[in-house]
Amino acid sequence: MKSSDLSALIVELDFSPEFVATAVNETFVRAKERRICRLSEGDKVEILTPRQGG
Repeated sequence: MKSSDLSALIVELDFSPEFVATAVNETFVRAKERRICRLSEGDKVEILTPRQGG
């Protein structure tokens, strides 16, 4: 992982930022807070994408 913040990681992993939900260390991170959410080694990052189905 090269990214130092959550926003950069989303781009690095080629996700569309407007279509994902994110959490770091099991804490929800709002889209507007991703740039200030600094990442450290060992952080658990979750990026959730919407799915269709029933």
